[in-house]
Amino acid sequence: MVDKSLFDIPTELRDLTEQCIKAQSAYGQLMQSMTQAMTQALTNWPGAQSNPMAAGFKEVQDRAMEFAKENAESSFAMANDLAKAKDMNEVLAIQSQYAQSQFQAYAHQIQELGRMTGEAMGSVVKQR
Repeated sequence: MVDKSLFDIPTELRDLTEQCIKAQSAYGQLMQSMTQAMTQALTNWPGAQSNPMAAGFKEVQDRAMEFAKENAESSFAMANDLAKAKDMNEVLAIQSQYAQSQFQAYAHQIQELGRMTGEAMGSVVKQR
């Protein structure tokens, strides 16, 4: 018979995961500050108001920041699920599901950012 304690989640891993969850609040504040700084930088860029490239890339930047927030939230949700896992089988299932969903999300994000960047560049070329 297999010793079930071999498959229990170590207390240290649970503690580490719970600390990661607490870091979510600090991450939210960091993302908010970074978004404000990037917005201010683009706004203060010489000629930004009349530059179609700046407007197009502002949209790309905003969408990339949204993706970063979504990805972080997904990671924090996984950490929360891992903290609640009862055994290694559940940990593996959570990690597998997370990896699959993030791979799909990243593929979608790359496509969307590529399309948006192309549109931004296209609008600049059309105006010349």
